[in-house]
Amino acid sequence: MTDFGDMYRPSEEHEAFRAAVRELCEEKVAPNAAEADELAEFPKASLEALVAADFHAPHIPEAYSGVGADALATVIVIEEIARVCAASSLIPAVNKLATLPWLLAATEEIKQTYLPPIAQGEAMASYCLSEPESGSDAVSMRTRAVRDGDHFILNGVKRWITNAGLSDFYTVFVVTDPDARSKGISAFVVEKSDGGVSFGAPEKKLGIKGSPTCEVYLDGVRIPESRMIGAEGTGFETAMHTLDHTRVTIAAQAVGIAQGALDYALGYVTERKQFGKALAEFQGLQFMLADMGMKLEAARQLSYVAAAKSQRGDADLTYFGAAAKCFASDVAMEITTDAVQLLGGYGYTKDFPVERMMRDAKITQIYEGTNQIQRVVMARHLLAGLPH
Repeated sequence: MTDFGDMYRPSEEHEAFRAAVRELCEEKVAPNAAEADELAEFPKASLEALVAADFHAPHIPEAYSGVGADALATVIVIEEIARVCAASSLIPAVNKLATLPWLLAATEEIKQTYLPPIAQGEAMASYCLSEPESGSDAVSMRTRAVRDGDHFILNGVKRWITNAGLSDFYTVFVVTDPDARSKGISAFVVEKSDGGVSFGAPEKKLGIKGSPTCEVYLDGVRIPESRMIGAEGTGFETAMHTLDHTRVTIAAQAVGIAQGALDYALGYVTERKQFGKALAEFQGLQFMLADMGMKLEAARQLSYVAAAKSQRGDADLTYFGAAAKCFASDVAMEITTDAVQLLGGYGYTKDFPVERMMRDAKITQIYEGTNQIQRVVMARHLLAGLPH
């Protein structure tokens, strides 16, 4: 028989990576999480700690001054950061989301210009796809780019842009041919310093309050054609290919949030006494804990399988990326809600972190494609007999 060995187990290197991230997060990220949430302020100290340890954009290849972490290692980084602070986990997650289109489709000139500053922690990047009138229906975007010689003039509004205003570079999807539907969308690198770029006020959100979410305004922004990502008209394909990979990072974020909530709940029920014994001794609560642990591990394993498929570029990545993101985020919402329940009245207060984790978990069911859209994606693959 085949010796499966470590086929289904993260390598020793991956686990050493996890240990390093966890130690850093416990010491230098967790202490900032509650304040970042309470004040709705970006945790700069957490960013500095992640940059110092090269965990802010681990996916960038060594050729561009990065550490060249594989997809599973990147997932582990995001999972471990999210375990203590979901808002901070968006630093590596969104850096990957915004730069993956460059790695997939951009010229070497773009890669050499924009990847090293991010890899070295000197800059951040954001991904601009959604608009006020087009969220799930990205093909209906209205932001336009009109050719002007060897430049394009961009006009429009992008909404729900994570870390907008903080980021130096923006991967922006625009319509270059209004009559061609999805084949008429192109992508550009826009710099924060470009004339005509401005930002709206941060949204007042339910969760991930330490990560600003703003509108991005493009008012006559003049961009050289050399900053187009891929060929004209290939932007939508690049956007969807990117999301196939990065939905796995949202799954990781959800797993991390859920793990943080379960960890806290386990500690609480072990120490808290009612009716003369610890809550952990009540079978009804043991069953809740068992379900939380079981579903969390299923979500983690599905996410790791999807990460492996992302690394290899498997044909069934679209299905597995959607499945991991959908399942893990649904599980995270369930586990965090149960964690609040296990803490009772204490869980409902800001004195304990599980209420923050419950609020943070909700967004994982929404961004990078709502879970309803993920189910559409999965169903299409099943019905069409596509790889899954």
